[in-house]
Amino acid sequence: MKPQSDILRLAPFQAAIFDMDGTLLDTEAVFKTIVFEVCTELGFEMTDAVHMAMVGSSHERTNQLLIEAYGVAFPYTLFDERCRVSMRERTHAGVPVKQGAREFLTELRDRKIPIAVATSSRQPHAHTHLGAAGLLDLFETVVTRDDVVNPKPHPEPYLTAARRLGIDPTQCLALEDSHAGVRAAHAAGMQTVMVPDLVHPNDELRALGISVLESLDHVRLAAFTPR
Repeated sequence: MKPQSDILRLAPFQAAIFDMDGTLLDTEAVFKTIVFEVCTELGFEMTDAVHMAMVGSSHERTNQLLIEAYGVAFPYTLFDERCRVSMRERTHAGVPVKQGAREFLTELRDRKIPIAVATSSRQPHAHTHLGAAGLLDLFETVVTRDDVVNPKPHPEPYLTAARRLGIDPTQCLALEDSHAGVRAAHAAGMQTVMVPDLVHPNDELRALGISVLESLDHVRLAAFTPR
């Protein structure tokens, strides 16, 4: 940890909205392994570049990316189903949580700051994984791909979460690990913090003026360390 004098201080906020995979749940590395394995099984060679483009993307965008990479013959429906089955098998004993997530969520609850999830995942996946991680009951609302017309990087998921919480988007803190998610939260007008997982901020995201912090432990310190 940095000395207290060097800690970034976040602006005050009235609500916090979290991405799920890679931000709250430590699932992106597991999913990367699955993606490479399933592609090999189907006779295609997954690359780091294609996988990185998939991180944080909706199912529709992922389908598009894979067709662009491998052609219209790519069996996306079969790929998606095999990935889901493998993920269920590997997370059967529980879903790992990112460093600092429980502590940050607990402090937000103790301070009576409403919290929500805005994810590109479908509702069954989101509720199952948050439940398996023991986090589902902590959130006032969970916005999934099934709840919006336009997925990330469109701001609709974050705007929907803010509306459900009854908080102005400009008074919300958004936590993200993906490029698409950061663009969505920033476009919604929220104070946006990127906590990198598998992907890191590029020049485009840095130009947005977002904060980049190492972990949710660091975000908690930046949010609540006295000035």
